[in-house]
Order: sequence, then structure tokens, then C-alpha cells
Amino acid sequence: MQVRSIIANLKVDDVDDAGFYADYLGLSVQEFTLGWVARYTSPETGAHLQLVSADATSPQDSVVSVTVDDVDAAHAEALRRGYDIVRPLNDEAWGVRRFLVRAPDGNVVNILQNHA
Repeated sequence: MQVRSIIANLKVDDVDDAGFYADYLGLSVQEFTLGWVARYTSPETGAHLQLVSADATSPQDSVVSVTVDDVDAAHAEALRRGYDIVRPLNDEAWGVRRFLVRAPDGNVVNILQNHA
């Protein structure tokens, strides 16, 4: 498994109320929104941040989203190590295959791979 990207998931009440992040921080490009999660990006640098109100398909929200090249291998390794799987491996309607795992420190991490 190789990590491709890591994006911070910031807990907010309303993902559409992004004025501070869009206007003040200059993350003016809304890459996508699902109503409960939205990604904002700087057009100049590519820096981005995801705002999350509540994960629609997981019992817990994650603090980061980690895109990998082989999510099935990542899932198998998490199971082998005995990590707590918060949300089982699944294909989501919005085009990713993912699972959520609890790190030993308690943080929940969203591990995903985009569908080809």
C-alpha cells in the first residue's frame, strides 16, 4: 500500500457555511459537496481542506482522509494488526472504495481509493 494523499477533515456544523475557509483562507474552489462533506481547494497552491458535518455512511467521523493505491491491501493489513475497523470496507455511491479505522491513539482515519 502506498499513500497518495492526506486531507484534513474539519468538523463543522454546516459544510455550506465555508466563508472563513473560502474567503479568508482563499480556498475558493469547491471541488465537490455531498451535503455532509465538501472539499475546498486553493486555485494557486492546490492546498485543500474537507469540511464534514457528519459522515453519512459511518457511525463516526474521521479526522483525516488518506487516499491509497490499494485499499484492499490496506484493509487486510489493518485487520492483520488487529486495529478497530469503525466502518467496514465498502464501495460508496460517490465513487470511492473505503473503510474507517481507529488508530491506537483513538483518531478515526478514512482510508480510501478512488474507483478507476
